[in-house]
Amino acid sequence: MEYKGWIMAKKKATTATTKATKTAVAKKTKTTPKKISKSVTAKTLKKSIEKNLSEVKKATKKQASALDEKRAQLRARRIHWNDEKKKIAIDMLERYTGHRIEDFQQQIILTNFHYYVERFNSLLDDNIYTQGSAFKASSSKKARVTIIEFGVGAAMAALIGELISVVQPKAVLFLGLAGAVHDSLKVGDFVLPIASIRAEGVSSHFLPTQVPALPTFKVQKFVSQILVEHEMDYRTGTIHSTDYRFWEFDDDFKTKLIEERVLAVEMETAALFTACFVSKVNIGALLLISDCPLKKGGIKTKKSAKSVFRKYTDLHIELGIEAMADIADRGENIRHYHW
Repeated sequence: MEYKGWIMAKKKATTATTKATKTAVAKKTKTTPKKISKSVTAKTLKKSIEKNLSEVKKATKKQASALDEKRAQLRARRIHWNDEKKKIAIDMLERYTGHRIEDFQQQIILTNFHYYVERFNSLLDDNIYTQGSAFKASSSKKARVTIIEFGVGAAMAALIGELISVVQPKAVLFLGLAGAVHDSLKVGDFVLPIASIRAEGVSSHFLPTQVPALPTFKVQKFVSQILVEHEMDYRTGTIHSTDYRFWEFDDDFKTKLIEERVLAVEMETAALFTACFVSKVNIGALLLISDCPLKKGGIKTKKSAKSVFRKYTDLHIELGIEAMADIADRGENIRHYHW
């Protein structure tokens, strides 16, 4: 019995010692790694952050370099960033208009029709009139305005929009004719477009198709002020620019115009707005409704065209000259930002 008691006591003592040893080892094992883990984790985290920051900086620098290269490529296509192209553009503008570069004024009117140039010359007796290989131009130093007849269509519109950038004009105004789409419009009404749908084939060479064709707001503001001062009604809204002729006989096309909720349809405005925006030219437009093609008997004819020119175009050109001369007199900045 005594022997058994001694054995049991020894076992209990051994068990207690083992437990104590395990507990001590566990505590030591549990504590030491914590201290090591905290130290190692902090250093590792710092190195990881530094590495990530370095990689981000490299990626950002690479991306910025790629963007700079892209900007340089885009700029090289534009006259104001390309000395060689600018030299050719000056030569072309002089050749096409017959005007010397120094004769162009800082305010420019663009038109499709020769009658507007004739009327300009009759109103301003100090005019310098020339006819070049493609365009006609006339300038008045007294009014500080130049008018250019550039032809018809988006291709010619985009061309003149680029060429006049060498003059670095303060403001440009397009005086064009348009066909009414909205029922409320009638022949002789004025439209001050706030945007044009780019449905022609030229403006995509200047900007991606998702970019809207917009005028320079302040030019439109000056024109609207002139109209209000003369107590003249006008409409503002979106128009549709197309290079599609005889669309009047295409029912699908006419349906599309109605679905777009446009006020009017014409051929040059979108190309002008786009080319001038890219070329850093401030431009607006004042359109005269010359026919109502969606109404019965509303398509323009030789007879009705003569009536439009006789009744309304004198007022159209006079308003344009007044607006441009007003911009010249006020001497305000038209564009307030650069890109």
